[in-house]
Amino acid sequence: MLIAAVEDLRRLVIPNAVVLALCVLWPLQLAAAPTISLTGSANAALCAAAVFAAGALLFSRGLMGGGDVKLLTAATLWAGPGLTPALLIVTAVLGGLLTLALLSPLALRAVFAPVAAAGAAKRMPVPYGVAIASAALIVTIPPNLT
Repeated sequence: MLIAAVEDLRRLVIPNAVVLALCVLWPLQLAAAPTISLTGSANAALCAAAVFAAGALLFSRGLMGGGDVKLLTAATLWAGPGLTPALLIVTAVLGGLLTLALLSPLALRAVFAPVAAAGAAKRMPVPYGVAIASAALIVTIPPNLT
């Protein structure tokens, strides 16, 4: 997730290899966690499919990037059905804060200078992968620490 966030911030691209690695590692995490049932993992896959379908619709209308859709789908796999609503809410809140930071004339804009320079046109791109990856880490790590 950290690699996806850094690459999206740097180049406005989320590498497919990162998303693929997250998807390939997910079954290994399931095998290592004996408390997750087959039904729970099937439900996680269904949640991820629903998020992908909604994201594909947003992508087709130009409202979301393809890499963002794929990263959010992979994050949903890891979050599972119980944490998917929290993942989506935290992603939306962090994405809104990131957008406000990019729009503000304050010093925060200097941190995102490459992104701001790329968005000198009519619509400024927002590295939403940063919000997705941050939300995924915030939502999925704490339950696994107990």
